[in-house]
Amino acid sequence: MVRLPYLTALTTLFSYGLLFAFGQMRDFFRKILDLWKSKNLQGYAPICLGLEDFYTRRLYLRIQDCFNRPIASAPDAWIDVVERYSKDSNKTLHRTSKINKCLNLGSYNYLGFAAADEYCTPRVIESLKQYSPSTCSARVDGGTTKLHAELEEVVARFVRKPAAILFGMGYATNSAIIPALIGKGGLIISDSLNHNSIVNGARGSGATVRVFQHNSAAHLEEVLREQIAEGQPRTHRPWKKIIVIIEGIYSMEGELCKLPEIIAVCKKYKAYTYLDEAHSIGAIGKSGRGVCELLGVDTADMDIMMGTFTKSFGSCGGYIAASKEIIQHLKNTCPAHFYATSMSPPAAQQVISAIKVVLGEDGSNRGAQKLAQIRDNSNFFRSELHKMGFEVLGDNDSPVMPIMLYNPAKIPAFSRECLRRNLAVVTVAFPATPLLLARARICISASHTREDMIKALEVISKVGDLVGIKYFPVEPQKHLTDKIQKKLE
Repeated sequence: MVRLPYLTALTTLFSYGLLFAFGQMRDFFRKILDLWKSKNLQGYAPICLGLEDFYTRRLYLRIQDCFNRPIASAPDAWIDVVERYSKDSNKTLHRTSKINKCLNLGSYNYLGFAAADEYCTPRVIESLKQYSPSTCSARVDGGTTKLHAELEEVVARFVRKPAAILFGMGYATNSAIIPALIGKGGLIISDSLNHNSIVNGARGSGATVRVFQHNSAAHLEEVLREQIAEGQPRTHRPWKKIIVIIEGIYSMEGELCKLPEIIAVCKKYKAYTYLDEAHSIGAIGKSGRGVCELLGVDTADMDIMMGTFTKSFGSCGGYIAASKEIIQHLKNTCPAHFYATSMSPPAAQQVISAIKVVLGEDGSNRGAQKLAQIRDNSNFFRSELHKMGFEVLGDNDSPVMPIMLYNPAKIPAFSRECLRRNLAVVTVAFPATPLLLARARICISASHTREDMIKALEVISKVGDLVGIKYFPVEPQKHLTDKIQKKLE
């Protein structure tokens, strides 16, 4: 968890207070000016109203050039970023024909499969010719091809579960599956930092939702004991079922879940476990099988394993892996299986080919090399950032590493200065994070070379000094990599 220094907290609060005050003043004068304008919707309530709308208009729009940047290339180690300009203080942005080639530290391309691959790409092109880009049908109608059946078998074998089911969208995998697993009379206990897709899925299920402190097995046990003792609200009947939902790598923190401790608690209280491996499957573990492999947890102890193909495998969609009975239940009840268009066949072929490369079934050792490369890149980059004085969240081996910015003025400053130096980064602020905990989220890829890493560290160090986000003492230069030291001197 982030421990916000008092001085940083005060200056951040003061900055937001100042922005809020000036925004309210501008809204006040805007209302006066609008009195003389005609109104065509007399009697209608405003569609956009409240603090969320105020935040969007008076804060977000001022720095929207730092978000939604269009690219004109594959999301590889280097990308082509399209230049934009605004004539009205960022209220509207216009694209230009100019392109900047930037080092990419923002995409989820963990294993480098998002670009053209010598094994995957020819097979994807062939599947496109045979099956077309879309099945134009749901799975239960005409939307199941041989590739979908093969991918379900490959995924189940890869994550070491008896069966799997596919979905065309990663976000919808959580939001549609959770209501199919539990409903009224059930209890969901969710980590406080779980992804929005889990939150929405839990809310839509009709089950009672309780939250435990992030990654705290001790607090999870307290919540479980209390809820089991009290039972359902009003009636105090026993819960029909209890599901504990956690993530393998938390996408905004870069932290690994404390899976062995949490599994021990769930076993003790006979609660089901649901593991979201969107950011961990393929990216960590000796053979890329995710957090269970990395932390030595038997997948038989996990009841439901969810993951996406949008990160490590360079495709789209998601999966659920579980027992054959659970998968059959989902095929019979889940709306996303009945009504949503099935996963694109070329996307399915991309995942099949990528997993075969990871497992070495393509006849080469490129998969092992990619796994070693992303692990070395991640640990090297994180270590150097710490030594430079940045406050970096997350654990070793995690390819996600947030750099804390805090102050709202530092969000656009960091993003724009990095882009000016041909470094593409992603900055994240409210509502994706708590208001005071804005950050830049760095995502490392196996496609990055050591030279790429050194260039990125050089730029981030210079921008960090310029913006003032080195919140910790810088270690002596002798501890830095020689190449970085020479460039920084």
